[in-house]
Amino acid sequence: MSAVAHVLEKALDGERIGDDDALTLLRSRDLVSIGRAANELRARKTDATRITFIVDRNLNYTNVCVTDCDFCAFYRRPGDGREGYLLPKPVIFKKIEETLALGGTGLLMQGGHHPDLGIDYYEDLFSSIKARYPIHLHALSPPEVQHIARRSKLTVWETLSRLRDAGLDSVPGGGAEILVDRVREIIAPKKTSAGEWLDVMRHAHRLGMSTTATMMYGHVETLAERVEHMRRIRDLQDETRGFRAFISWTFQSDGNRLADRVSRDSMPTSFDYLLTQAVSRIYLDNVDHIQSSWVTQGMKIGQVAMGFGADDMGSVMIEENVVSAAGTTHRTSSEELVHLIRALGKTPVQRDTLYRDVKVWN
Repeated sequence: MSAVAHVLEKALDGERIGDDDALTLLRSRDLVSIGRAANELRARKTDATRITFIVDRNLNYTNVCVTDCDFCAFYRRPGDGREGYLLPKPVIFKKIEETLALGGTGLLMQGGHHPDLGIDYYEDLFSSIKARYPIHLHALSPPEVQHIARRSKLTVWETLSRLRDAGLDSVPGGGAEILVDRVREIIAPKKTSAGEWLDVMRHAHRLGMSTTATMMYGHVETLAERVEHMRRIRDLQDETRGFRAFISWTFQSDGNRLADRVSRDSMPTSFDYLLTQAVSRIYLDNVDHIQSSWVTQGMKIGQVAMGFGADDMGSVMIEENVVSAAGTTHRTSSEELVHLIRALGKTPVQRDTLYRDVKVWN
């Protein structure tokens, strides 16, 4: 029996695979066998007849940021009066109204680490939104939470508690990149460390908030460091059970400084993307949902990914600014997602942020 077959047999028998096993799968390039096993494990974890998606908006409330991440083409430094912005409340309210009018149920709100915004700003904004609109606030990645805590001279626990009381419903997994400090010191030295990112999520889970976990790969990390990233997610999930989904995507190279350090020949292909996603399904045996990333891969690969361990196509993405700033500008609609899901012989289901059914197309 080959090494890959041995690992897959172990996983399909219900045994947890180890880091070396995951590395064996990533190095093997045996996409078909690994994808088939990932799909079988997906069918055991979630209803194999259904594929879900969400209608929400990715609202980037500011692009002003002091963190200077090399991979980011979206941010502008403080004092950039020409291109830096902070959306006023009336604009944010109008965007929420547009989202609700399109059948949206959630607001994914993330932005830069603005030097002038403390917790009072977010408490006022969140409470104002909740007083006006019946919408789920999935907002503020762990680095933003840590920035707000430092700016406001509060602990992370105090910050999250106050934000939750003001209306924060759940925390997105942005800012994870690769949860290995060697990598983070190269691509984002001013950002949260791996341990700090995980600690914000630990506090959020203990406060009763569910969150997502992400991985942005294909730059300076090794395959072993991708596995280490997933291990840290899996370990925290064993501890708290607070992650509801895992989403991975490839580094987008346009318009940022990190692109100069990454060889075009080493950039991940669609094959690499599907293999990494399939391995994430097999390795993350305690995370229910794996989401494909059509936003970075394109709609066809996003659809194909449904046969490689994913059960969710993510958001229609009414608005998106960060990935598009790096040169990738795919768009879709509920109608297109329903068509693509039906073409796979599956039942399309619009869900909310917490994976509850909103609409089922029978």
